[in-house]
Amino acid sequence: MKETSQKNRTIMSWLAIVIGLVMAYIIPFMVQTSLSRVLFHLNAHIEEGFPLFSSGLPLFDFFYSVWQAVIFAAGAALVVISQEIKKGTEWSFPLALSLFALPSIGGFFMFLPYVSWVPGFPLPMIIAFIGLTGYWAFIFLRKGETSVKWTQAGALTFIGMLVTHAFTIGIGAQRTMATRVTYPFYPEDWTFWLFRWAGEVNWVATIFLFMSIPLIAMGKRKGWWMAVVPSITILMINVPTQFLRTKTLDYLYGSLLAIGVLVFMLVPYFQERLITNEDLAELE
Repeated sequence: MKETSQKNRTIMSWLAIVIGLVMAYIIPFMVQTSLSRVLFHLNAHIEEGFPLFSSGLPLFDFFYSVWQAVIFAAGAALVVISQEIKKGTEWSFPLALSLFALPSIGGFFMFLPYVSWVPGFPLPMIIAFIGLTGYWAFIFLRKGETSVKWTQAGALTFIGMLVTHAFTIGIGAQRTMATRVTYPFYPEDWTFWLFRWAGEVNWVATIFLFMSIPLIAMGKRKGWWMAVVPSITILMINVPTQFLRTKTLDYLYGSLLAIGVLVFMLVPYFQERLITNEDLAELE
């Protein structure tokens, strides 16, 4: 970060303050408005004759509130570290990227109900792009080779997309499991067991994928491993699940995103631009 010009570091610092304040004092109201719309229209959908969606009411109520709190805390953190960003403190760059990623991931998750039953403009898309504005701006404002910046932007964006999708897959599995006909027991159908299992595995992968973001931003070999292992894990669970659960293509989409992450992690051209020379030598 110290190699980055003072002008760019000042811009990055102000971006952290402005976006941080928006995350703390504007986005929570956007989340609450979105939640009210989701619960209203989901309840109407249930009353129209779709009782299996009833489990979505407590799930969305809980997870929208969690993301509301997480984004608020991340915004506060961005404001607090803004002066460290201006000074060029090395740890401030990966931390800021991780904090910007949170409204992006949460926003795209909260956008999901708008695809199915919520009419009107999707406020969560604005939330997601507020986070992405900071995410991409920091990558390109930091001093570095152009090819490195574009590779970082592509790899870290794909990781963020996979985190969002894997988290959403877990929510979908929980929603379906909560309204199974045999609840609290499971039907004697191992494909049903696989569906529940896939959701939990995707959630575990989400944790490690998110942890890879700051490490890859620092060019660390650990970040490479934390992106590769959960991506392969998602492929190992999503591919068989998609063959057995053909109602939607959700698991196919997750598999394609995982392949996208692996392309950035495994192709030598990208690998050389994501990992520092010292750490890259340990992979060879």
